[in-house]
Amino acid sequence: MEIQHKAEGSKGMFFYEENGEILAEMTYSMAGETRMIIDHTHVDEVLKGKSVGMQLLNKAVDFAQANKLEVLPLCPFAAAMFKKKPEIQDVLRK
Repeated sequence: MEIQHKAEGSKGMFFYEENGEILAEMTYSMAGETRMIIDHTHVDEVLKGKSVGMQLLNKAVDFAQANKLEVLPLCPFAAAMFKKKPEIQDVLRK
């Protein structure tokens, strides 16, 4: 499964697409040059139970690390996963 990234201006998303239809997405907004606010995650019912939400979050964390961004997870899913996974907490807003 390939998670893709698209960004326009201060908004962006990590997503999984199949046959031209977006089945999973995690959206974010940039606040300034160094802060990424994760504001929404959606995974279609057909993908439930396949850890797609976590794959989206891992891609977002990789992006944040590569670009030296701090993350503010306003999305309930992302916030819960950051609490559960200490190995990805290095990108959290201090």
